[in-house]
Amino acid sequence: MTKSDSKNYQRKKTRQIQVGKVLVGGGAPISVQSMTITKTADVEGTLQQIYALAAAGCDIVRCTCNDAAAAEGLAKIVPRSPVPIIADIHHQYRMALAALEAGVHGLRLNPGNIRKPEHIKAVASEARDRGVSIRIGVNGGSLDSDLYEKHGGLTALAMVESAQQELRYFEEVDFNLVKISVKASNVVLMVDAYRMLSEITDFPLHLGVTEAGPLPGGLVKATAGIATLLLEGIGDTIRYSLTADPIEEARAGRLLLESLGLRERKNVDLIACPSCGRAEVDVIDIAQRAQQAFADKKLPLQIAVMGCVVNGPGEAREADLGIAAGNKRGHLFVKGRNVAVVPESEMVEALVEWATFIHEHGTDAALKRVDTTIAEREAAKDRNAALAEQGDDANHDQERIVEIRRTVAEK
Repeated sequence: MTKSDSKNYQRKKTRQIQVGKVLVGGGAPISVQSMTITKTADVEGTLQQIYALAAAGCDIVRCTCNDAAAAEGLAKIVPRSPVPIIADIHHQYRMALAALEAGVHGLRLNPGNIRKPEHIKAVASEARDRGVSIRIGVNGGSLDSDLYEKHGGLTALAMVESAQQELRYFEEVDFNLVKISVKASNVVLMVDAYRMLSEITDFPLHLGVTEAGPLPGGLVKATAGIATLLLEGIGDTIRYSLTADPIEEARAGRLLLESLGLRERKNVDLIACPSCGRAEVDVIDIAQRAQQAFADKKLPLQIAVMGCVVNGPGEAREADLGIAAGNKRGHLFVKGRNVAVVPESEMVEALVEWATFIHEHGTDAALKRVDTTIAEREAAKDRNAALAEQGDDANHDQERIVEIRRTVAEK
């Protein structure tokens, strides 16, 4: 999505709630969430993971609150956390009350396993008095058995009805600090459920494909569901549910939003050609080394790694900075203009050095930094040499054109 496209992006207008200092819905930036996998009672270990998630781009972190030790741990974690903390509650409504006492910024309740109306309303009443939001977290894997039977199995309508039922309990105690999710591991089912829910409510929606699985399949499934809905204007906060280090969830969520133009870029957007027979270097290796080199640097630039100088600078002319291989050396270009030639062994280091300079001084200063005439002349020399290796008509296109015309004429 280009910058102009992102300006035309239309999100469905939803209510706005607050999770700690993070606004959700009502036009606020779409937030990224993840969940710790530590024991919440392990305060230091959990905080270490929360800080790592925040550094990876996570805006809100969820921690399980499944016993008294976890609730006590939350009381120590919340004041030291760099981001809002949500308590994940299953089965025991008293754990929700304990988490509220611990000072959490939000709760996640699963309607499928906290089913007594009086328990649900007790939690909602306490959250109302404290000004704490609740996510109604409908999950396809733990749908209320009554609804499962009523709808003949797991359906989009069954999940939406589960959320509506929970909302009615909340309304009875005048509680409306709500966001909703209707997650399923089946992507099509998940998309259908969110579309249906979006039509009937203006509460902010939390998007996710639950139990998406390990990489790379889980990443593909989660992206397919979440991105589809975001591009339709549906969704206010997201979580990738991957069988992986939660850091991968935060990175994936952040990258998706940046790729769609829905959040400002925090780090390098690395683009690279898929390589081909023209490539004079191992593009995959260079791209991977470049990705590692930029991993911890906060440089919000688009950087290209191209395998040859024939089409490289032209194909990546919109990139802030790029490099294309030619004749065992790398041709650096800024906004499509060749600026320097470096040895093949120094390509990644040169990218880092120039990227840092551009971030600090801008592209105009980078172009004035050197005599671009020399670099462009060297690039042209290598480009012509690459073309000469296969000849001007490597595909024998003139002969093919003659045959094409003859075939067309015969018909």
